Amino acid sequence: MAKNNTFDIVSVLDMQEVDNAVNQARKEVVTRYDLKKTNTVIELDSEEGKILITTDNDFTLRSVVDIIKSKAVHRKISLKALEIDKIEPAAAGRVRQTVNLVQGIPMEKSKEINRLIKSAKLKVSVAIEGDKLRVSSKSRDLLQEVMTLVKKADLNIPLQFVNFR
Repeated sequence: MAKNNTFDIVSVLDMQEVDNAVNQARKEVVTRYDLKKTNTVIELDSEEGKILITTDNDFTLRSVVDIIKSKAVHRKISLKALEIDKIEPAAAGRVRQTVNLVQGIPMEKSKEINRLIKSAKLKVSVAIEGDKLRVSSKSRDLLQEVMTLVKKADLNIPLQFVNFR
């Protein structure tokens, strides 16, 4: 009997790349002429999966968020992984904003991906295992079709395909 081929659909971030992107953003804010004296603070909380930005005004805050986005793209971090909260007032007339780092596939998205694959009527089996999905089939070609199908679907979360065997 032929052995099944499998791969996993996951949503993970390389936290080292996120840290590098944040550090590059800090350096750019310190050296850029229009942002130099804004007293901007960018903090990465890896445990919570958040980036906290505190600065003088809304305009500067939007500029800093744009810098973080551009540094993330250069580091091959999907912008879908950055969930930006509302601007909040902070102490001393300053403003702050939180950027949440999205990791893992929520259960409702897992079910949506499962329905998407099942509706394509391909001979594959899908198992939801926590915050990842394992897709298996006897045919590698069918697995590649599933990858293409999931890539084309707009799911608003960054997905990677790993452990292709």
